[in-house]
Amino acid sequence: MPDAPAKKPSKADQRREDLRLRLIDIAEARIAAEGLGAIKARDLAKAADCAVGAIYNVFPDLNGLIMAVNGRTFQALGKTVAASVAASPPSKPQAELITMSLAYLRYASENQNLWRALFDLEMSTEMDVPQWYLAELGKLFALIAAPLARLFPDDSRHDIEMMTRTLFSSVHGIVLLGLQRRISGVPMEKIEGMISILLSNVTSHSKIS
Repeated sequence: MPDAPAKKPSKADQRREDLRLRLIDIAEARIAAEGLGAIKARDLAKAADCAVGAIYNVFPDLNGLIMAVNGRTFQALGKTVAASVAASPPSKPQAELITMSLAYLRYASENQNLWRALFDLEMSTEMDVPQWYLAELGKLFALIAAPLARLFPDDSRHDIEMMTRTLFSSVHGIVLLGLQRRISGVPMEKIEGMISILLSNVTSHSKIS
């Protein structure tokens, strides 16, 4: 028996989806240009040519809209990191981790406001975070975990996951403090070298516990 044809969305559903995508586009452009503080309901509604209340018909709140933008940013960041390895000649796991970390640094440096929005939005493990959002974060972590699993083939999946999060947090902290030019951070001109040294030293020893 042939499959039933897919149900065509109603005009109302299509208008709702069009508005959702339009709001994401507008919010993404505003965050990129001015940062997370530029996301205000009235300004978004005016730019999208809709009522303020219409925003909350397609998103539960402004955080939901920001998360949709962040989902795009995670995808772009993941593609950048993956492409950095694909564009490099085959190398050892340590070198792959360094290549990915430097790609992370470059993406953050070139897209600071969008990148900062990934972490400036208040979220925690106690919150009810959408599965699609966790999946995008998981894809980024999977890129890091792959070379770690080759470096430490005898480690458990849990250990690799913890090591992945530890290395990500370490590199992220160096990048964040450097881009913010904090007095406690590594000077911008030395970040690449320090990331390489950190990853080389950490991954040449025993597992992170």
